[in-house]
Amino acid sequence: MAAITTTIATLRAGDPVDAIFACSRKDRLTARSGSPYLALEFRDKTGTIPGRAFRDADVLSGRFEKGDLVRVEGRVERFRDELQLEVRQITRADASDPAAFLPVAYRNLDELDGFLEHLAREVHDPAYSALLQRMLDDAALRAEWRRAPCTRGGHHAYLGGLLEHTVAVATLAQEACTLHPRLNSDLLITAALVHDIGKTREFTYGAEIGLSDEGRLLGHIVLAQQLLDRYELPDDRRLALMHCVLTHHGADTAPGRRFGSAEALALYRLNALDASVKGALEHGLP
Repeated sequence: MAAITTTIATLRAGDPVDAIFACSRKDRLTARSGSPYLALEFRDKTGTIPGRAFRDADVLSGRFEKGDLVRVEGRVERFRDELQLEVRQITRADASDPAAFLPVAYRNLDELDGFLEHLAREVHDPAYSALLQRMLDDAALRAEWRRAPCTRGGHHAYLGGLLEHTVAVATLAQEACTLHPRLNSDLLITAALVHDIGKTREFTYGAEIGLSDEGRLLGHIVLAQQLLDRYELPDDRRLALMHCVLTHHGADTAPGRRFGSAEALALYRLNALDASVKGALEHGLP
């Protein structure tokens, strides 16, 4: 039997539950009676709810891990003026889509995709334009570009966050080139569009946004360099673009320890501008 579609925000005391949630906490504790029980937390896009499993705690514990998507059967109870889920059965739900349980961008992703394509068309240098077109035509890359967050707990920390941030930084780059015509707009806009492309390989998706082994060991800047190395570019174009990508978190993150172009400096500042403003709006001023 399929699990019932239930959101945490709609749960009320006394409700029976047979639904799929993300398990974001799993601790084996001991009650005053000496019996083991599981202290759990479940969440979806609408909120979180604590859970407890008092019967067959060790048996149930062997069926799932923290970070899994799980099918939960039980009942909502009120405990100390808060709702909690009394769990009778719980099993891993491998076939479920993590995107249904993770935070997502408020902005329409189709609209952001359209902006991405529009900004790519503003690049007229044949080499950079061809690079961007090949990347946009890569269906697998495009899907990850659309799905990935920008961070796990900072700015744009939700599905679609990478696409939203990319469009914002590239839009700022376009405006900067209007204000400063001596900037190489083809280079700066291209760099803005691809500077975080390594984040398409940085994350994993389950009950929470996690780090892939590549993301944990290499980081998104190295991953971006590896990904861009797949595409052919004239040596001068590749060098200029990679310098921008490698220094977009500051010149001290790359060999040479200084900015080698005004475009690299501009990308660093524009990236920091969008990240810091978005962070302030989401989490408050530092």
